[in-house]
Amino acid sequence: LSYGGSLARTQATGFGLCYFAAAQLKDNGNSFEGKRVIVSGSGNVATYANQKATELGGKVIAMCDSNGYIVDENGIDYKVIQEIKEVKRDRIKTYVNYVPTAKYVEGCKGIWTVPCDIALPCATQNEIDEESAKALIANGAIGVFEGANMPCTPEAIAAIKGAGLMYSPSKASNAGGVATSGLEMSQNSERLSWSAEEVDNKLHYIMENIHENCVKYGTEEDGYVNYVKGANVAGFIKVAKAMMAQGIV
Repeated sequence: LSYGGSLARTQATGFGLCYFAAAQLKDNGNSFEGKRVIVSGSGNVATYANQKATELGGKVIAMCDSNGYIVDENGIDYKVIQEIKEVKRDRIKTYVNYVPTAKYVEGCKGIWTVPCDIALPCATQNEIDEESAKALIANGAIGVFEGANMPCTPEAIAAIKGAGLMYSPSKASNAGGVATSGLEMSQNSERLSWSAEEVDNKLHYIMENIHENCVKYGTEEDGYVNYVKGANVAGFIKVAKAMMAQGIV
């Protein structure tokens, strides 16, 4: 921050994911309110996805690291996760020392067998395979929104979409971090330092705009919104228009 950083950059990807998911849920007559949420991972994206999902009315019931996962139907406190991961640099299994109602399970893959309404994979690539996707479907999940880079395998995506669950590709729903890096560059160019609230408001607007573009370019003739198609087409159109405006094409 002393030489050009931006407030809210650390939180941006996790917050942005939830803003995108909230917009998609709203379009489907739903919201985070009262929903059980699984957030895989325990780094910046996962921690702040937990915070924002909770602020939007959801209850995060499971999180993990590479060793295993914790479950607490009362809700997982992101502040305790921050203490464990950002201050103590410890493993997530120590969460049970802070919150006795939580349970720890070895091995992180099993996190997707925990019944939930909303899945926010925020850990790593290919963490949700077809088997995990089918477990989410069988347990009644309504949506999978990607926070990590490509956390769902192609087979998992096919299963999720085939079952009619909401799905957002990472190139759209985890764009908040890169978008806020752009806001950071804007502040530097103007020699300004916006408040965290200002940055967050701009991030919220950007994520809702990305969602609108996905809907614009991804809506099929029958009204179904293919968010993968929408994100791909919107990205292509944006680059193509810029190239044409500069006389390159």
